[in-house]
Amino acid sequence: MAIKKVALLTAGGLAPCLSTAVGRLIERYTEVSPETEIIAYIGGYKGLLLGDSIEVDAEIRENASVLYKHGGSPIGNSRVKLTNVKDCEKRGLVQPGQNPLEVAAEQLIKDGVEVLHTIGGDDTNTTAADLAAYLAENDYKLIVVGLPKTIDNDVFPIQQSLGAWTAADEGAKYFSNVVAEHNANPRMLIIHEVMGRSCGWLTAYTAKVYHENLEELDFLPNIGLSKERKDVHAIFIPEMEIDIAAEAKRLGEVMDKVDNVNIFISEGAGLESIIKEMEAAGEEVPRDAFGHAKLDAVNPGVWFGKQFAELLGAEKVLIQKSGYFARAAASNEADLKLIKECCDVAVESAQAGVGGVVGHDDDQNFELRAIEFPRIAGGKPFNIDEPWFGELLADIGQTKGAKVETSH
Repeated sequence: MAIKKVALLTAGGLAPCLSTAVGRLIERYTEVSPETEIIAYIGGYKGLLLGDSIEVDAEIRENASVLYKHGGSPIGNSRVKLTNVKDCEKRGLVQPGQNPLEVAAEQLIKDGVEVLHTIGGDDTNTTAADLAAYLAENDYKLIVVGLPKTIDNDVFPIQQSLGAWTAADEGAKYFSNVVAEHNANPRMLIIHEVMGRSCGWLTAYTAKVYHENLEELDFLPNIGLSKERKDVHAIFIPEMEIDIAAEAKRLGEVMDKVDNVNIFISEGAGLESIIKEMEAAGEEVPRDAFGHAKLDAVNPGVWFGKQFAELLGAEKVLIQKSGYFARAAASNEADLKLIKECCDVAVESAQAGVGGVVGHDDDQNFELRAIEFPRIAGGKPFNIDEPWFGELLADIGQTKGAKVETSH
């Protein structure tokens, strides 16, 4: 179908795919439907509620590939849930008594938007689905075609979310410098906290990339430059039960032997236990508009650092978070290829009048398609039975913990 006008928005946290996806959508529409007008809402759903948008003009269209070389989002993000009326009122995005869905719908109608492309995680895309449903109930047809942005790689039923491979590469790069701090103090414990609220894929894959990168380096053990001192010694993720006593015994032996221990943990590892401990102590756990605990306030890295510092007899603990470094990178080659494929299918789906979130469908032989909104959900766990993960744990001498059952 001929599309007169499309709108783009990015929302949620950053990921190394936003700028690239915006660039490719603009580029693809220019290739196959140059007459289609394109606007971009500034700051995600905040911009939509406030009517704050920019026109994608001829200069932007001609130079859209420049966006491939940059991280972040050129059109800005925000965390806004259109069904959270109180939060929208509190932030001044709607007036008291207004329905944010209605305000957003009226803005789309005013702007003449026929297709809305949302680039975000499950919260972003399910919010888009709420908006499309609201418009349909009010006799306005809006086609919403989303793209799955999350470095956690935790969206059902999508095989690989955009930006996750790049984030793992960047996290490995980050730790390749941080690890040298093991020289700075005897009996050093280094905690590398990786993003991942309820899914350990990014932590595991970052450790995999880092561990493999070490294989490419030369070492000189006679002067203390050994692979063993720089390697990953433990990986803790939400999907595995952690036997702290057993791990402390194993890691204590590593500390005694090489004088340092390096642990990769997911920021969601042990999260429920930490929150219960905080609440039992009378501490309030800050939460975002979607009800998620703010992980910076919970600080799992600090919690694990305290536990293991005492058990390992560490003289110094260094806790480093790679998240903001990793998530703001430009897309790597693997993600660039995936993003282009997904964006092209997103444009095809929009032209065919088919809404959904574009990705390789786990339940349909990994076909790249617009997956129906009701099937989209967050909280997809990492499969700890993946062969590469088992091999990684074996390489670093860690026993796979019992699987923690998760649901969505």
